[in-house]
Amino acid sequence: MSCARRAGPVRPLIFAGGLLGAFYAYWLTHGTAAAEQPKVLATPVHDVIDRAPLQTAVFAGGCFWGTQGIFQHVTGIVSTKAGYAGGTAETATYELTETGTTQHAEAVQIVYDSRKITYGKLLQVFFSVAHDPTQLNKQGSDVGTQYRSAIFPQTPDQAKVAKSYIEQLDADKSFQSKIVTTIEPGKAFFAAEAFHQDYLVHNPTQPYVAFVEQPKVDALNKLFPKLWKDQPLLTTDNRG
Repeated sequence: MSCARRAGPVRPLIFAGGLLGAFYAYWLTHGTAAAEQPKVLATPVHDVIDRAPLQTAVFAGGCFWGTQGIFQHVTGIVSTKAGYAGGTAETATYELTETGTTQHAEAVQIVYDSRKITYGKLLQVFFSVAHDPTQLNKQGSDVGTQYRSAIFPQTPDQAKVAKSYIEQLDADKSFQSKIVTTIEPGKAFFAAEAFHQDYLVHNPTQPYVAFVEQPKVDALNKLFPKLWKDQPLLTTDNRG
């Protein structure tokens, strides 16, 4: 079941804190094994040296609502967009991507100011708090290749640094299991429908958001306080 299938009408979390709320949270966040919890991972040994201020990164790590919501609070980000990467323009819709047959992953395009934050730091945030990179073709109860952990490098240098960082984390045994994140260069990004943009900001009491995605944003604030900015950058604020 996908994140959007759980959207429904926005309503207060009348069962939050109760037994039903606890069960709902457990059901959403557990697959066949407990997910890795957010934690501060090592800084990448190697990083991209960008020659121009504005650069683009594209990451996929489960439901794009949460991934976008996290990076909207990171200092140095110029714009974010939820969307699809890995497939073709013809299949870049939610309805088709949800089938798991399009090669698309729910992804987020991030334009960042390289004078304020580096690609390596974005990778550190992505692997530390945005998702569990050891879950193959799933995140919690979101199952399918559309929820895979993937990096879509925009330059050869990004691809090299991403590969090096994954090797670094595996060598350090940063997770209990091996990282399964794929590196997929040469794949275009397509923006998702307006409904999916800024979803965490517009739907804070939606149960899936409150129990699954918002805790990741809270983890960013706790684990990376120097990167945190209180006001999320909305797509309507985007300059990129």
